[in-house]
Amino acid sequence: MVTTWLAKFDTKGDGPRLAVKDAIDVAGTPTTLACPVIGDHATPAERDASVVAAARAQGARIVGKTNLTELCRAADGVNPWTGTPENPVDAERVPGGSSSGSAVAVALGEADVALGTDTAGSVRVPAACCGVTGLKTTHGRVSLEGVFPLAPSLDAVGTLGRDVAAVALGMRLIEPGFAAEPYDARTTVGRLRPAGVAIDPALDAAVDAALRAAGLTFADEPVDCWAASLSAGNTLILGEGYREHRGLLAYPDRISARIRRRIERGEQITDGMLDDAYTARTTLRDLLGKLFELYPVLALPTLSQAPPRIGAEREVDLTELTLPFNLSGDPALALPIPVDGSVLPGSLQLVAPANGEGRLLAAGAAIEAALR
Repeated sequence: MVTTWLAKFDTKGDGPRLAVKDAIDVAGTPTTLACPVIGDHATPAERDASVVAAARAQGARIVGKTNLTELCRAADGVNPWTGTPENPVDAERVPGGSSSGSAVAVALGEADVALGTDTAGSVRVPAACCGVTGLKTTHGRVSLEGVFPLAPSLDAVGTLGRDVAAVALGMRLIEPGFAAEPYDARTTVGRLRPAGVAIDPALDAAVDAALRAAGLTFADEPVDCWAASLSAGNTLILGEGYREHRGLLAYPDRISARIRRRIERGEQITDGMLDDAYTARTTLRDLLGKLFELYPVLALPTLSQAPPRIGAEREVDLTELTLPFNLSGDPALALPIPVDGSVLPGSLQLVAPANGEGRLLAAGAAIEAALR
């Protein structure tokens, strides 16, 4: 079963068409998380989530609620209950998740902008898989009122579009007055080299080539605490997620086995383990803070490997290059780039310091223009 939309709405007018991930409340429509245990008990939302209300006030037309990975708890986009949206780049490959339907909707031109959520990469990963652009906002910048929680210290709302301009439009919809900042292409970019991550050499080379095409110089920066940061981020997802979702375990037949196991694993996360994860967050923030004193933006691939084929999704860790920026809370942009010798696009991930979304989008627009 292939399903991009969980609900479609008839709309009139000429405002931007906005798709909303079905983890975000839209007044009059139940929020189901593409999971029976939630859908069985869901009632129509009494009011829009804050981001949806802001977008409506800016003239957006809500065209529907998009499919996602069950309970936002997987990055591949595969859902046994509601179907898996078809990747428009290659139907044999996963669309990425958890904001799978949002990425596919904008890739197919069925929406101008889409809203998603991102706890470990859930906006950037599907953007990378589907060849579109996706922005994770700074943790705490955008209201999460009316957004279903997974791991509150990591959760963020983000926007997706076919290009940087569409993502910027999305930011203006949810944050009136938002504007990109001037970006000086003469400045040097910090090129992150995460220790211990086996990145496909072709994807790594594609990032370097995209930066050079835009006339940007870059300096390599190894990140030795990457493994510790990944471990900390996953600990927070398990521990905080268990505290948010443990009540759902009372309905084991209405949750898929793999998602039920993920919730159950969180019971093993102690308060002391969470404290250690928060300490690792401080270490990562200190490191990135020092790098941001040297570079206006940092760059690395969004995915370490090409999107896996459906059925082989568990062989690739789709969030190993994205999750650390949920841990740090910094904004990150995924931007499609060409890969030499491949019909599949790669994805460049740009990162800026907290509340640097305007800088990110300006840098992304410069790179995008150079690649056209």
